[in-house]
Amino acid sequence: MNAFRFDDALRSAITGHLGRFPLRRNPNPAGLKRAAVAVVMVEADRSGQAAFLLTKRTPRLRAHGGQWALPGGRVDPGETIEQTALRELHEELGVLASTDDILGTLDDYPTRSGYMIAPVVVWAPGVTVTPNPGEVAAAYRIECAELFRDGSPEIVAIEESDRPIIRLPLSVSTVNAPTAAVLFQFREVALAGRDTRVDHYEQPVFAWR
Repeated sequence: MNAFRFDDALRSAITGHLGRFPLRRNPNPAGLKRAAVAVVMVEADRSGQAAFLLTKRTPRLRAHGGQWALPGGRVDPGETIEQTALRELHEELGVLASTDDILGTLDDYPTRSGYMIAPVVVWAPGVTVTPNPGEVAAAYRIECAELFRDGSPEIVAIEESDRPIIRLPLSVSTVNAPTAAVLFQFREVALAGRDTRVDHYEQPVFAWR
């Protein structure tokens, strides 16, 4: 697997890749509610390595309880997607970041549960993660190198859709779309510098509600 040092060179490379990427943003998502998630770059538990923050939602939540997720939520009136991502990051994980820490954004991803998700990539060195127990059961620092595992992503056909689902095998679990779709595009665009789209990938049926 590739190794990624959590340093200024990586920050510069990600910023450049995102800046050159021909972003797709849907200004009027018919019937879908705007949402934003934060792909948060931090130092891994292994010193010097780059990681991203992944959460396990508390099972007590009414929607998508117990699922793997990125910090995020619905865009409030008057907010930008960047403001939403930063607010949700603070509310869910106690991480306070600013607009200066935002490296760029990825494509909108429409979900079966009624949201249009905009991923925002955030650089967050030296942070302490304090999960909000009302929303987050646990938070993990997943090394970016894990996104490049052999056989990843897994693309699987399902009977319920003419589109395949996408899932990513990670050390903590196998993660499904929409989180898997966002993280795969993060891998392809931000880390590898490839123009890869993911909105054609399906989510598993349990995530449709």
